Amino acid sequence: MSILHNLDGGEISLAIDIDQGARISSLTYRGIECVVPFRGEVLTWGWYAMGPWAGRVRDGLIRDLMGKAYQLPTNFTPPHAIHGFTLTGAWQELGNGYFAIDFSSPYLGARMEQRFEILDNALRWSLEYESGDCELPFWMGFHPWFPRELERGGSVEIDFSPGKMFERGSDYLPTGKLIEPSKGPWDDCFTEVRGIPKVIWEDALSIEIECDSPYWVVYDQDSEGVCVEPQTAPPDAANLGIVGDSDIEALFVFEEI
Repeated sequence: MSILHNLDGGEISLAIDIDQGARISSLTYRGIECVVPFRGEVLTWGWYAMGPWAGRVRDGLIRDLMGKAYQLPTNFTPPHAIHGFTLTGAWQELGNGYFAIDFSSPYLGARMEQRFEILDNALRWSLEYESGDCELPFWMGFHPWFPRELERGGSVEIDFSPGKMFERGSDYLPTGKLIEPSKGPWDDCFTEVRGIPKVIWEDALSIEIECDSPYWVVYDQDSEGVCVEPQTAPPDAANLGIVGDSDIEALFVFEEI
């Protein structure tokens, strides 16, 4: 049985499943559920943190400063690793809306902290990475699953205006080349994002995602949900030579429409 940590801010209520990656398993705004529920697979539900890497890593191989390779788990999307240890590792509850995870090998000694704070009509979600004695590359991000359909209103629409996108190879990994954004559907990483990304359900709700992250992944190829993911670096960042920041914060602002 999962251990749930509940936060109630009046208009916004959260349930955080500590045993399932300390992810948001339920978020309601004025009674409207804004989270895709569990549907049988680890990767496809809730709002969860990604770290010490976000997205795929080619062949699950990560290298230290001396070029020595270490094997990451590839059980979810073989032959590649995906989304870090945060989904399956053991999180500790440190306070109200405050959690931490100590990573296993090869990231032994590194740690990530996660905080949730409910404001009047917004959720502040933050991550911080502490490398400790670990010198491996790291990057992280947020992976919220938004339902395509709410209890009322229209189907979800994504208001998102990127300047550039990473060319995606046949293996779904970015090649490192920046190109003009294509039309969706997307499973892609973008940069030079203009304005504030927003998910909208006409005649129901909108959620703005305020974050100064330079990289965003958008996924809208699922029949039940869509994802808009701020990240400190793109998928396979270490192999692209891109270094991620050690902290990231996003503000999810809710408005009934």
